[in-house]
Amino acid sequence: MLKLGLTGSIATGKSTVLNAFGALGVPVFSSDDAVHALYAGEAVAPVGAAFPGAVRAGKIDRVALSAALVADASRLAVLERIVHPLVRQRIAHFLAEAEQGGAQLAVVDIPLLFESGYDYGFDKVVVTVCDEAIQRERALRRPGMTVEKLNTILARQLPQAEKRKRADYIFDTSGPVEDTAAKVKALVEQARRQPQGNQD
Repeated sequence: MLKLGLTGSIATGKSTVLNAFGALGVPVFSSDDAVHALYAGEAVAPVGAAFPGAVRAGKIDRVALSAALVADASRLAVLERIVHPLVRQRIAHFLAEAEQGGAQLAVVDIPLLFESGYDYGFDKVVVTVCDEAIQRERALRRPGMTVEKLNTILARQLPQAEKRKRADYIFDTSGPVEDTAAKVKALVEQARRQPQGNQD
């Protein structure tokens, strides 16, 4: 089974690409969705202990947690030490299930794949990119996003140019969604035609 990591900077089309893979019957995993689930499940107790006041109605209140992190950015490392291992466990389980199910290809979306420095054992990495003006426009349309918050997020992420250098496949999502879907379809068809290890 070909294991693909999917990454890219904020608002460069990762979700669009992941959904395109899923629409073609490819098993897909979203790290963001996993975190949402953990914030309503097994991460509640340890995160709540580390960030008093972040738990509301038995779940992690993302607004309260975000406020705590804005107040002290150094606490982000504490949060990551709790949450990242839990997400990695879910990724390993997902990949094992996909392989046992006979999938030829599986895709895992990890926004900070390069930044984390963790080796997930992917065979290839897909990077989404787009024009920087389009990126900022998309990001600033998101609820609760501000210029200051966006700049803080971008400061934590490798520049798009650096991610391009590390990519096995690059999907530029600046154009119509249909163009992106066509590129995804071409890659899936290639992966299904060729045995794993001959994807170049």
